[in-house]
Parts: sequence; C-alpha cells; structure tokens
Amino acid sequence: MSVTTSQPLPDVGSLSYEDARDELVQVVARLEAGGEPLEASLALWERGEALAARCQTWLDGARERLESAHQRAASTATDEKDED
Repeated sequence: MSVTTSQPLPDVGSLSYEDARDELVQVVARLEAGGEPLEASLALWERGEALAARCQTWLDGARERLESAHQRAASTATDEKDED
C-alpha cells in the first residue's frame, strides 16, 4: 500500500497489524526523506500516529491473548496436579 496514491486510504481501524506496520514504515520513510510540503507532512504525521496506535492495539490484544492462554495452561496444569 502506498501513501503516495491519490486514492483514498483505507480506514486505519480496518487494517491488519501487518498492513498498518508496512504503511507506517512507508510514512516514516517519506517523513525522514523530507521534501514534502508542510500540509502533506502534517497529514503524513497524523496518519503515522493513527497507524502506530493501530499497531499498538494489535500488540496489546496479542499480549492479552498470550497471557490468557498462559493462565489457562497454568490452571489446567494445577488442576491435573491436584487430581494426582
């Protein structure tokens, strides 16, 4: 996905982690390269902030799922040990 297209960009909330991360990398590269007009730079910055927040939401959700799975596994192991 290119941030340079004139086509409307997809809603950040609908992006997968990988799509949001890849677009964020493109946004950062464009900002670091410079040469964008001020208004375009501000729009890129805002898009980048939204993309970073989307990635963080995905990572937080993944962390919660891992912790929940770990707790279930520990509970199952404790239940099995108590049965012995």
